[in-house]
Amino acid sequence: MKKRKNHSPDFKAKVALEAIREEMTLAELSKKYSVHPTQIGTWKRAAIENMAAAFTRQGSAPERVSAADVDKLHSKIGQLVVER
Repeated sequence: MKKRKNHSPDFKAKVALEAIREEMTLAELSKKYSVHPTQIGTWKRAAIENMAAAFTRQGSAPERVSAADVDKLHSKIGQLVVER
């Protein structure tokens, strides 16, 4: 029995980008990368649907944590360690 392949996000993006460009058919891409054509179509659709997220500001900035929240969490950790 074959083990499932886990493809990296970089690989998926590369294959999806080639599929979006349409320089080769899905069958040709499938043969080139040893991936089923349906899977390539799924990756292409996901890439197109999520393309707008690359241009949003709110998704690119990491969430800021206040010093008060950090102190509160540290005190909770200390309390749990003592209880243990």
